[in-house]
Amino acid sequence: MIEKHDLHHEFPEFQQEIRQLKMSDAHFARLFKEYHELDQEVRHIEEGVETTSNEYLETQKIARLHLKDELFSMLKKVNASA
Repeated sequence: MIEKHDLHHEFPEFQQEIRQLKMSDAHFARLFKEYHELDQEVRHIEEGVETTSNEYLETQKIARLHLKDELFSMLKKVNASA
Protein backbone atom coordinates (compact mmCIF):
# COMPACT_ATOMS: atom_id res chain seq x y z
CA MET A 1 0.00 0.00 0.00
CA ILE A 2 1.33 3.40 -0.98
CA GLU A 3 1.53 6.02 1.76
CA LYS A 4 -0.36 9.28 1.39
CA HIS A 5 1.85 12.35 1.48
CA ASP A 6 -0.66 15.13 0.87
CA LEU A 7 -0.31 17.97 3.37
CA HIS A 8 -3.59 17.22 5.12
CA HIS A 9 -2.28 13.74 6.00
CA GLU A 10 1.26 14.93 6.70
CA PHE A 11 0.23 17.77 9.02
CA PRO A 12 -3.23 17.07 10.44
CA GLU A 13 -2.53 19.46 13.33
CA PHE A 14 -2.27 22.36 10.83
CA GLN A 15 -5.61 21.95 9.02
CA GLN A 16 -6.80 25.43 9.96
CA GLU A 17 -3.48 27.05 9.07
CA ILE A 18 -3.38 25.30 5.70
CA ARG A 19 -6.84 26.62 4.84
CA GLN A 20 -5.97 30.10 6.08
CA LEU A 21 -2.70 30.34 4.15
CA LYS A 22 -4.18 28.92 0.94
CA MET A 23 -6.71 31.76 0.98
CA SER A 24 -4.51 34.61 2.23
CA ASP A 25 -0.96 33.93 0.99
CA ALA A 26 -0.43 33.63 -2.77
CA HIS A 27 3.11 32.24 -2.32
CA PHE A 28 1.86 29.50 0.02
CA ALA A 29 -1.03 28.73 -2.34
CA ARG A 30 1.36 28.37 -5.29
CA LEU A 31 3.73 26.12 -3.32
CA PHE A 32 0.77 24.09 -2.03
CA LYS A 33 -0.46 23.53 -5.59
CA GLU A 34 3.04 22.62 -6.77
CA TYR A 35 3.42 20.17 -3.87
CA HIS A 36 0.03 18.60 -4.60
CA GLU A 37 0.86 18.12 -8.30
CA LEU A 38 4.28 16.67 -7.50
CA ASP A 39 2.83 14.34 -4.88
CA GLN A 40 0.23 13.13 -7.38
CA GLU A 41 2.92 12.46 -9.98
CA VAL A 42 5.04 10.48 -7.48
CA ARG A 43 2.01 8.43 -6.42
CA HIS A 44 1.15 7.63 -10.04
CA ILE A 45 4.71 6.45 -10.65
CA GLU A 46 4.70 4.35 -7.47
CA GLU A 47 1.32 2.82 -8.39
CA GLY A 48 2.58 1.93 -11.87
CA VAL A 49 0.16 4.30 -13.62
CA GLU A 50 3.17 6.12 -15.10
CA THR A 51 6.56 4.63 -15.83
CA THR A 52 9.87 6.39 -15.52
CA SER A 53 13.42 5.81 -14.35
CA ASN A 54 14.26 5.28 -10.70
CA GLU A 55 16.52 8.35 -10.86
CA TYR A 56 13.63 10.54 -12.00
CA LEU A 57 11.39 9.17 -9.25
CA GLU A 58 14.04 9.87 -6.61
CA THR A 59 14.54 13.40 -7.97
CA GLN A 60 10.80 14.04 -7.73
CA LYS A 61 10.66 12.66 -4.19
CA ILE A 62 13.50 14.97 -3.14
CA ALA A 63 11.74 17.95 -4.74
CA ARG A 64 8.54 16.99 -2.89
CA LEU A 65 10.46 16.79 0.38
CA HIS A 66 11.98 20.26 -0.13
CA LEU A 67 8.55 21.73 -0.88
CA LYS A 68 7.09 20.01 2.19
CA ASP A 69 9.87 21.46 4.36
CA GLU A 70 9.23 24.96 3.02
CA LEU A 71 5.47 24.65 3.52
CA PHE A 72 5.96 23.26 7.03
CA SER A 73 8.17 26.21 7.90
CA MET A 74 5.46 28.61 6.73
CA LEU A 75 2.83 26.72 8.73
CA LYS A 76 4.94 26.85 11.89
CA LYS A 77 5.43 30.61 11.49
CA VAL A 78 1.72 31.33 11.15
CA ASN A 79 0.94 28.98 14.02
CA ALA A 80 3.53 30.67 16.29
CA SER A 81 2.08 34.12 15.58
CA ALA A 82 -1.48 33.00 16.32
